Amino acid sequence: MDQNRAPLLEALVKYAGSSPLRFHVPGHGGGRGAPEDLLGVAGPGVFDIDVTELPGLDDLNSPAGVIARAQELAAQAFGADRSFFLVNGTTQGLQALIMAAGRPGGKLILPRNSHRSVVGGLVLAGLDPVFTAPAVVRDFNFAAGVPAGEIQRAVRDHPDACAVLCAHPTYYGTVGDIQKISGIVRAAGIPLLADEAHGCHLYFHRSYPAGALRAGADGTVQSVHKTGGSLTQSSLLHLKGRRLDEDRVSAALKLIQTSSPSYILMASLDAARRRLALHGSDLLQALLEASSELRAELDRVEGVEVFGPGRLDGDAVFDYDPSRVVVRVSALGLTGRQAAGWLMSQHGIYVEMADNDNIVLAPGLGVTREECRRLVRGIKDLADREGKGSAPAAGPGLGEIPPARAAMRLREAWFAPSRPVEIAGAAGTVCAEWVAVYPPGIPVILPGEEVTAEMVNYLTRAREAGAKFQGPADPGLDWIRVIDS
Repeated sequence: MDQNRAPLLEALVKYAGSSPLRFHVPGHGGGRGAPEDLLGVAGPGVFDIDVTELPGLDDLNSPAGVIARAQELAAQAFGADRSFFLVNGTTQGLQALIMAAGRPGGKLILPRNSHRSVVGGLVLAGLDPVFTAPAVVRDFNFAAGVPAGEIQRAVRDHPDACAVLCAHPTYYGTVGDIQKISGIVRAAGIPLLADEAHGCHLYFHRSYPAGALRAGADGTVQSVHKTGGSLTQSSLLHLKGRRLDEDRVSAALKLIQTSSPSYILMASLDAARRRLALHGSDLLQALLEASSELRAELDRVEGVEVFGPGRLDGDAVFDYDPSRVVVRVSALGLTGRQAAGWLMSQHGIYVEMADNDNIVLAPGLGVTREECRRLVRGIKDLADREGKGSAPAAGPGLGEIPPARAAMRLREAWFAPSRPVEIAGAAGTVCAEWVAVYPPGIPVILPGEEVTAEMVNYLTRAREAGAKFQGPADPGLDWIRVIDS
């Protein structure tokens, strides 16, 4: 197949250039009916290719033409047996993999720091989670991969598990020894699923960690918009081998994806794949050089520390993505959130995320060295003007999350009658919703788990420290929904 081609994008450009008379949805009619202010920002070209399933443009739910060929090109580029375009983000893909891997009442082995979309997949599939504990990186205090020994024990203790899921890489750019883990999972005769939301670029340059498929994963989902240059909400799902039934995956996708997929998003996937296949090595080399210079300059700033090879442990922190730059600022006497807010207000610098101890920088494929130098100047200014040299007044850390105990099955709790109670008086109840401290959005308590006094204290301290919450009906977490027993 010819990676120079972008069959879906080419078909859309051809249609737009034919001066069509549009008596079909969407109702903006190629931009003529679009809001003028939106048209001025997006430009007419975007509206020209925002179309529906017209003759010659194929159908994502039953692809047989240009979408099918575009997906085949994606599979070839990433070394997959089959690939699927996703317009509902990696969330959709992870949930489809989980739904295809098992049946209600089954078990999925997964890290406790899995993304919240995985919780939705468990509810939809009716699977029970078997959580494994990720390693926590010393001083930086963020969750990395799960040690292979933890996976080995989980597989041994739960021989009825239908699959294992891992994050590759994590939000912080670290990867575990996925080849070792894939060997463990393969020996158990079950599939390995990978949340590769932050890793589509790993396939196109040898100086980056190996992609999950190349390391033995059976199914992986990538947010191409995060690191590959497509538009937000566009992702790819890849399958390799026969441990996952591709027909079940396809059926799950059709069940949960929109019936009106965005051709703009799909075209961006087609174009991003072509650029990565043809020019990914050069683009990633430039990114590697810019990131390396950024790391070196930040290492010279007194009071900050950059995560790097000295923190690798050969297992849960086996390797890291050199383009993801994690900067510990807590030695300045600041939380990561405070540092991120100051950089935004004083220098117009927006970081990817921040936690108690760190800011996380995600330079993109088009980043310039001058932009990196401007960032370094901003962080130097932060250290000079705001550094206090003492421990920051931070909220509770990741290592302080109380252990959870399930009192009900997750799906049962999700659908059970519930009621709101004030968080201060919630101890002794069973949670009816998931609650995550954001960022990074990892659930600390799930439906069906006991709300202990320790959990109430943890969540209250996080709220007082200014943390944001995802999941609860009350985003301020003054109250929480619990099972109405």
